[in-house]
Amino acid sequence: MARSKCMLFFNAIGQYWVVDVMQSRVYKASVQVPSKVGPRAGWFFISFLSTLLSTLSHANSQDLSPQASCLAEAVYFEARSETFLGQLAVAGVVLERVERPEFPNTVCEVVHYGHYLNGMPIRNRCAFSYWCDGLPERVNDEGAWYEAVYVAQLVLDGVRVANTDGATHYHASYVMPRWASDYTLMSRIGVHLFYGD
Repeated sequence: MARSKCMLFFNAIGQYWVVDVMQSRVYKASVQVPSKVGPRAGWFFISFLSTLLSTLSHANSQDLSPQASCLAEAVYFEARSETFLGQLAVAGVVLERVERPEFPNTVCEVVHYGHYLNGMPIRNRCAFSYWCDGLPERVNDEGAWYEAVYVAQLVLDGVRVANTDGATHYHASYVMPRWASDYTLMSRIGVHLFYGD
């Protein structure tokens, strides 16, 4: 499967544009928290190929905080087949939930939220379907894991996708959950539809 090639363009006031070359789309957003790349770097661009992501993330994947690990886990199991931009959007939903009082207040609590019986999640009764689909959470694609780690680090540093900034829910386009009609559709990226209040 071909990975998406994206470029990030930053300017001096913290705005950035993600250019998804494979999908021929441009998304404008802003950095809410200064990142390591940071808005002070001036105009430049970085081409993200999965090999580059793997190289950059591999060095840091062993030293992940629990929150970064949980976010990378969610990105990997929920969106590893999505474009880089789609993965950023999924991770953004998790962080949006953490910031809201009606949801748990840590990344791990958000992605593992659901109904439990005897300490085990009840099948299909979780906020994120991968957590209670009855399948073990095993990483079988090392490159996709490193990409998920990099996405998690970017989102924890404040990177968001403008089209989905503020989204609290998403689902795959091939399902229609009951809750979808209760929220406003914000955007579609890849196979995921994103919703907000």
